[in-house]
Amino acid sequence: MTRFFRIEHEGRPRHVIAEGNEWHLLEGDLFGIHRPGTAISSSGHRLLAPVLPSKIVAVGLNYKDHAAEQNKPLPPEPLIFLKPSTAVIGPDDPIVIPDGIGRVDHEAEVGIVIGAHAWRVPEEDAHKYIFGVTCVNDVSARDLQRKDVQYTRAKGFDTFAPLGPCIAAGLDYEPAGGLAVEGWVNGTRRQCSTTRELIFSIRTLVAFISSVMTLLPGDIISTGTPAGIGPIVAGDRVTIKVEGVGELTNPVALALQHRNASSAAH
Repeated sequence: MTRFFRIEHEGRPRHVIAEGNEWHLLEGDLFGIHRPGTAISSSGHRLLAPVLPSKIVAVGLNYKDHAAEQNKPLPPEPLIFLKPSTAVIGPDDPIVIPDGIGRVDHEAEVGIVIGAHAWRVPEEDAHKYIFGVTCVNDVSARDLQRKDVQYTRAKGFDTFAPLGPCIAAGLDYEPAGGLAVEGWVNGTRRQCSTTRELIFSIRTLVAFISSVMTLLPGDIISTGTPAGIGPIVAGDRVTIKVEGVGELTNPVALALQHRNASSAAH
């Protein structure tokens, strides 16, 4: 398994190939021909979102335990919605809660990173289009979600799509026991499940979504969240863990606090 990080290096973003403690700048195209370049230290870098997708295709109500938690029947087909690219942030970047939007929840999810142009992909070929796995926090304004019915506003705010810390390529994303996925807030575990609880498998999702829209290299399928979702507030630290990928942690701030902190920094 190889991990790909995206870091700030000499004032600009660069991808890094990480195998164990060996880090090398990536030369070439992440989703095409590439090779390890200059060796660099594996510490002391600002981590960025590992990829900048054109879109995140998220799946609602895709864990059996979450459906039970919500007292909802299992959906007959995947329930999909989009999160905009402008919602993406990386590790340690703040999740900024806009003023007056009510309850905001964390949602720990396994993110599938698409590695090739995908359109009408047969389920049995889905693995050919999957580059790797990352952690996603599908931050959701719950009160707005209930009010609007559809999800665009509730899940589309800037900073509502933390990604990272890396892309794990070569990871078995459908092992027999499932991949473990957890959500933590301030050191307390709130979500703990595995992808064995998925209603629609990862292969099924790739086939279904690509029958609706073209998936581009770098796009992400956020595969749904397990039971245990809950509110987050300013001052919290939220961590998403996916087995084989690592940990994605972000602080939470109110918009006014974030504006004041940004002004002070400048």
